[in-house]
Amino acid sequence: MERRKVLRLFFVSTLAAVIAPKFSFAQFNQLEKLDFSSLDFGTDFKWGVATAAYQIEGAHNIDGKSPSIWDTFSHKKGSIKTGENGDIACDFYHSYEKDLDLLKSLNMTVFRFSIAWSRILPNGSGTPNQSGLDFYQRVIDACLARGIEPWITLYHWDLPQILQDKGGWKNRDAIVWFSEYANLLTKTYGEKVKNWMVFNEPSAFTALGYLIGYHAPGLKGLKNYLPTVHHVCLCQAEGGRIIRKNVANANIGTTFSCSHVDVYKSEERDGNAAKRWDMLLNRLFIEPALGMGYPTESLPILRKLNKYIQPGDLEKLQFNFDFIGVQNYTREVVKENAFIPYMKGLEIKPVKRGAMEITEMGWEVYPEGIYKILKQFAAYPGVKKIFVTENGCAFPDEVVNGKVNDTKRIDFYQRYLKEVLRAKKDGVNIGGYFSWTLLDNFEWSECFKPRFGLVHVDFKTQKRIIKESGYWFKDFLLSP
Repeated sequence: MERRKVLRLFFVSTLAAVIAPKFSFAQFNQLEKLDFSSLDFGTDFKWGVATAAYQIEGAHNIDGKSPSIWDTFSHKKGSIKTGENGDIACDFYHSYEKDLDLLKSLNMTVFRFSIAWSRILPNGSGTPNQSGLDFYQRVIDACLARGIEPWITLYHWDLPQILQDKGGWKNRDAIVWFSEYANLLTKTYGEKVKNWMVFNEPSAFTALGYLIGYHAPGLKGLKNYLPTVHHVCLCQAEGGRIIRKNVANANIGTTFSCSHVDVYKSEERDGNAAKRWDMLLNRLFIEPALGMGYPTESLPILRKLNKYIQPGDLEKLQFNFDFIGVQNYTREVVKENAFIPYMKGLEIKPVKRGAMEITEMGWEVYPEGIYKILKQFAAYPGVKKIFVTENGCAFPDEVVNGKVNDTKRIDFYQRYLKEVLRAKKDGVNIGGYFSWTLLDNFEWSECFKPRFGLVHVDFKTQKRIIKESGYWFKDFLLSP
């Protein structure tokens, strides 16, 4: 996941320092009294959770799995703040049935999960690993047996290291590698799985991994970033075409990390900077898929993408997705700063002046932001339907007498869901909402400290405790 820090650091970490938040958590005396119910979203609205393979599975080197870029990166000294790694994580590989029982108990009906590429194709391509294929078949069957819909994300950041050694996403051969991988998965699981997402947050894994080096594989610079952007955009569309070809009656989407962008002081002073940031954060990957090309008008440096565009590529960037996934956690506040090069004075402020509610990730709690970004993405003529494929928060959780009374998280969900419903009532075609996330997990470079889960995990004993926020969802989703 690693949401807004991803794109707050994006370019800015390389080109300038991000100002750290200096605010404290708001104190809540009582939770908001709800004036809506789950039924207000409609009887066909999907409710579920989102997860990622590397963050929960563990079993990093058993049953034929080869190292991914995150296995390598997390073992490299200095990459992870605490020196921890995802070798075991939540041990979902061995605990998936119990964890799906927990999900079922919360009255959720969708389990969004990703496939670990290196568990399926240890050599990146070529001969599949049957043990890996069998594992995900068991997960799918366990979902279906519980009345839970499996929603598969093809790629959630964990490229096989053997492919990274050949250049990874920077190498145009990535289109061939990814196509083979997508073909294998859709032909193997397409009869049972009808809901597919191509990528998780391409703006995040390209920027963090290939521009500023904060995430795997730890590369820096535009020479790594720009070809990666183009190859990922080509794969985004090609992945959709492969799913369409191989899966009958497929529901095909891809997901984007996105945030409403506000000016720091005034539109006159900071408006141009906000437009540039909106282009990078919210527009760079969706507009090529919609047939609009790359949004280079406000940021000429992106015209350097032309170096990597081959004849016919611009047409291949487009795919008619059935839905897009919006993933939102906070907003971005932008001001001009003449001392920052390349970005023409763009400086990212973590919050607007006067903000009082900050999560453990340093993100402002700003519920109206999800309403605004849903309206923004729905305004594209090519966007037919939207799912909120991730939304959630990390707060310090304590286990007291065997319980986790995470009041702030409940308050967060109540207020954000109210804004999702507001957007739906205003005409945005929203088909579902997936919480990030089911289990406290390995939060990428932030390690295990930020806890986003509806279920608390003791990473030493692997004991699970449903938090009060989990029980809140259980009651909320129970029809009156």
